[in-house]
Amino acid sequence: MPTKLTFPSTPEEAATWHPFVTFRALSSKVLAVANSRIEGAWAAYVDAVPGYDHRQEIAEVLARGAKLEESIARALFPGFEGVRYAP
Repeated sequence: MPTKLTFPSTPEEAATWHPFVTFRALSSKVLAVANSRIEGAWAAYVDAVPGYDHRQEIAEVLARGAKLEESIARALFPGFEGVRYAP
């Protein structure tokens, strides 16, 4: 986790900004993934995965996973402390 997440404040910064994405395996076949959002917030999702390579399974969890409740997401990803959880 980076020491401080940065978010774009100008259209120029937004054009080159990339979200910070991290994950936590809850079991070999369940993955929780958190990512920062351009508007200065973050969200986390969970889904079942094949479990072969978690780094390759991140995109699918973000695309189709169930959004975690904020309290659970914050417990799993404490590095996002101080950053708003997206509604």
